[in-house]
Amino acid sequence: MEGKSLFLSLRNVYETLAVSARTVVDAARGRLTRKVCDERLEAWSSRVVRNAEIVLTVRGRENLAPGKTYVIMSNHQSHYDVGVLYYMLGANIRMVAKKELFDLPIFGRALHEAGFISVDRKNRRSAIKSLDAAKLHLEGGTHIWIAPEGTRSPTGELMPFKKGGFMIALASGAPILPITIRGTRDILRAKGMRSRRGAEVTVTIHAPIDIARFGDGDRKKQRDDLIEEVRRVIASAL
Repeated sequence: MEGKSLFLSLRNVYETLAVSARTVVDAARGRLTRKVCDERLEAWSSRVVRNAEIVLTVRGRENLAPGKTYVIMSNHQSHYDVGVLYYMLGANIRMVAKKELFDLPIFGRALHEAGFISVDRKNRRSAIKSLDAAKLHLEGGTHIWIAPEGTRSPTGELMPFKKGGFMIALASGAPILPITIRGTRDILRAKGMRSRRGAEVTVTIHAPIDIARFGDGDRKKQRDDLIEEVRRVIASAL
């Protein structure tokens, strides 16, 4: 495995900004379509994985049923998690992300235009709108990806889970697909600047969790039990 490289980080930042800029321009011209966004996400994720020379192992592909729509939940170790997940699962996914990402020049606008979902945890009205948007995606056959930690773990260990994503799952009725990502922080750690080529990354797709198993009684207990189960499953492959 090679040493850390600022050039590699900048190269993948360029890849991200380039696709973001084209998306913003096409949206302004009324030319942006779902098909175009999906094609760009697939091409972008392939370039990011190739540039970083990631050695990827995927376990549990049999747990991803064709034609089924999921609320995907994973741990979050690195910016590279996004590229790896799109590379592995395909482009039919939209992410629920913190509002601060949508405030970034060019990139934030592209996220919005491509159908990603902004959540402002400090604004209840905004959070409700985010929930409604996520439900619409799920009903339309698009997976929703949520990192319940809310941000990248500085140590690689699981941090406390935020509750919002689990409310989306409960409100939608969609099964949760837990995924464990291991090794991306060897490429680029939280708040790091230099990326490393050739890291071994393992992604484990666990069996889906049917939220109907958690009953239809007290909503808070349902949510808390679901959080505990998803956390246990993701942690099992770290």
